[in-house]
Amino acid sequence: MTTPRSVALERLAYTLAAPVLAVAPNLYPDSPVNSVVQLAGAAGIGGWVLAAKSDEPGAGRKILRWSPLVLAAAVDVAAGHTGGFGPYWLDGMLAAGWAAAGYLVMPFSRHSRRRHRPAIAAPAPQPAPAETPEPSPVAADDGADPLTRDARVLWEQAGMPGRTHIVKATRHPGMRHDMTILLRASETGRPITGLSEAAVAAPFGVHSSDVVLAEVAIQPGRQGGPGWMEARITPDANQRRRTKPTDQERWTDRIGSPKGGAPGSELVHKTRDDARGVTFYRAKMADSTETPRIDLAKVCRALGLPEDDSCVFVLIDGAEFLISAFDEPPLSQIFPATRELLTPDAKGMYVCGFTITGQPVKTMVYQHDKNAPAHGLTLGVSRSGKTQFFAIHMAAQSLDGQVVWLSTVRKDEKTTVLGRYIDRQGSNALWMARSLRAAKALCEIRAEMPWPHDGQPHDYKPGDPRCPYRQLNVYADEFMTAAQDGDFGEFIQKDGEDLTVTGLKYGIGFNPAGQSPFAHNGFSTEMKDNLRQNSRPVIFNMGSPGATRKAAEGTMENAYDVPTIPARYSRNEGSAIERAMRGEADPENGVSTGGVAVIVLDNGRAVLMRSLYADFDTDLSELFPGEVNGLTAYEISELDKRGLWFDWNEPVRPGEFWPEPDEDDDEGEGRSRRRGGGGGGKGGGGRGSKSDNRRSEQVTSPRQALEAIKSLTDA
Repeated sequence: MTTPRSVALERLAYTLAAPVLAVAPNLYPDSPVNSVVQLAGAAGIGGWVLAAKSDEPGAGRKILRWSPLVLAAAVDVAAGHTGGFGPYWLDGMLAAGWAAAGYLVMPFSRHSRRRHRPAIAAPAPQPAPAETPEPSPVAADDGADPLTRDARVLWEQAGMPGRTHIVKATRHPGMRHDMTILLRASETGRPITGLSEAAVAAPFGVHSSDVVLAEVAIQPGRQGGPGWMEARITPDANQRRRTKPTDQERWTDRIGSPKGGAPGSELVHKTRDDARGVTFYRAKMADSTETPRIDLAKVCRALGLPEDDSCVFVLIDGAEFLISAFDEPPLSQIFPATRELLTPDAKGMYVCGFTITGQPVKTMVYQHDKNAPAHGLTLGVSRSGKTQFFAIHMAAQSLDGQVVWLSTVRKDEKTTVLGRYIDRQGSNALWMARSLRAAKALCEIRAEMPWPHDGQPHDYKPGDPRCPYRQLNVYADEFMTAAQDGDFGEFIQKDGEDLTVTGLKYGIGFNPAGQSPFAHNGFSTEMKDNLRQNSRPVIFNMGSPGATRKAAEGTMENAYDVPTIPARYSRNEGSAIERAMRGEADPENGVSTGGVAVIVLDNGRAVLMRSLYADFDTDLSELFPGEVNGLTAYEISELDKRGLWFDWNEPVRPGEFWPEPDEDDDEGEGRSRRRGGGGGGKGGGGRGSKSDNRRSEQVTSPRQALEAIKSLTDA
C-alpha cells in the first residue's frame, strides 16, 4: 500500500460529500445540512482572513487548507438558487468538480502539518555492492632505499596523484623532513597533467607553499621531458627562511617578487664599506632584456632601511642596478677645491665634483674629441651654488691658459671677487651686451688672423701651440633676466645666440646661467641644442624636485631617470606617528643642498654630484694662476678700430646700439637723456626716443601700419 491512510480517508470524504452537496439544496431546501455547510464555508472565509493578516510564514498553505469548506459552501448556495438541478445538471457537475479538485489536491492531508510529511511507502534500500579498488600499478622492487619505499607507500595511499609514480626520493643534507622526489607518469608516453602543489603536499602532511614543482632536464641514462617531474618538499627550509632569511632569500621574497620594489630582479651580492659608512646592494634583472622598474620606497621598507632620499640612492646601468645605503647623508660633506683637481689634463678634463659613491665627476674646458672649445650651461635658483661652480670652472679655464669674461645683471660680492682673477668683469645688462658684441666681433677678427707657421688663417684647435690666440670664455650670469631687459635684451639674446652657433670655430665658448633652459625665457631652440651638444649641463636645485627634473630633461637628448634634489637633506628620526600622538614637533635637522647638482654626461645620463667648494672668504689665488690671461695685442687693436674696446661701464655712446635721431628732430630732450651719464643714461630714455621717432612716422598704408606694429618694442 503506497497511499497514506490520511489521503485515502480524505478522498473518501470528498466522494461521499459530493452527492449530498448536489441533492440536499434541491430536495430539502430547509434541511439543517445546508445550514451546516454554509456555516463551515463562513468559518473557512474567516480562516482566509486570519491567514492573510498573519505575519507568520505559511499563509498560502493555510488558505489552501480552508479552501474545501469555502468551495463546498459556494456549491451549496449555487445549487439552492437554480431551478431543479440546473441547466444541463449544473449542480451535479459543480459537486463532481469540487470532489475531483479535493481528490487531487487534498489540502488537509498534504498541508495540515508543516514540518512533517507522511512517509510514502518505499522499497527498502539495498546495499550497493562494494567497489573493488583498481589495483594501482606498483613497480617491481628495484632495490629502492627506505626513504623512497616509505614515500611510495604514502603516495599509493593517496591514490597516485596525477597518475604518477615515485622513482626516487632524496633527503636534503642536514634536514629532517626536506626532500626531493622524482616523479614519472604511470603510463609510458603520457605527459604528467593535473598535478598541483596541494596534491603533492597532502600525502606528506605539509603546506602547499612548501612544495615547488620543476621540470626535469634530460640527462644521460635517464629520460626527461613532460612525462617526468621533480617536486621539492622543503618545510624545514621554508620555516628557517621565514624566520632567518639570507640576503638573497629576503631579496627574492620581498623585492624581486611581482609585488616587490624591483620585480623580476635578483641580488648579486651585498657589500659593506665601513670606512665610507655605506652598504651596497648590487642586483640585476633575471631577464637581461628587461629594464629595472624600481620603487625605492618599497625597496627601503623591504631591506629595513629608512625611506630617506638623503641616504639611499639607486644607480641604473642597463639590466643591472646598484642601491647605496649610507649611514650619513653623503652629499652633506664638503669637497674643497684644489689646484690639483682643477688643473685640466691633456684632454681638457678636470674634476668638478664627486658623486654619492665618492667617484670623481669630470667636465671639460674644451672638447678634445671634437677639436673645439666647449660651451657651458649652468642652471639653478638663487643660493643653489651657481657662482661657486663659476669659480672652479673659471679657475680650470685660467689654469689652461684661457681668457675669461664675466657679466652679470647685478653686482654682488662673489662676482666682484672673481673679477680680480679674470680678464674682464661687469655687472649690468649694458656691460653684458657690450661683451657679447665684442666676442661676436672677435669671430670676424680671428677668421682673418694669420697663423705664424704659414701666414694663413685657420679654425681654432685646442692645445695647438701654433695658434696665435687664446680660447675665450664668455660668461653671462642670469642670462634669461638680461635677455628680457627693456633696452638691451634684444641685443643680448641675438648676439648670445649667434655666439653659440659660430663661436666654436674661432675659439670662443659661451657660458650662460640662469633659472630656466626654455625658449620663453630667452633660450631659442637652436641655442639650447648647441649648448647641450657642446657642453656638460649642470643643473643645481631649481626650487622643487619636479622643476629640477624638468630642467634636466630639457637639457638631455634622451630623458633618462633624473636624480632628485630636495630642498634640504634631513634624517628621519623616530616615529612621526608617535610624535603626533605626543604632540611633539618634528626635529629640525635639515642639511642644505647648496652645491648639489645634476650633471648631464656625454651619453645623456644624469648623475648626482656635489661640486667642489671654493671659499670666497679666503684668498682664491691658490686656485687661479699667478698671471691673468688676456687677449693678444692684435685682437685688442682690431677691436679698438671697431670702437668696441673701451671701459664697458661707460654710459651708452651715441649711435652705439641704435641710430641717432636727426638734428632737426624735436626729440632733443630724449636724446640728451640717452646721452646722459649714470643709470639714467643707460635707461629707457634712448629707447624711448627711438620708439617715439618711429611712432612719429606717418602711416599711409596697411603695410606701413603692419611694419610699425612689428617695430614696437612694447608689443
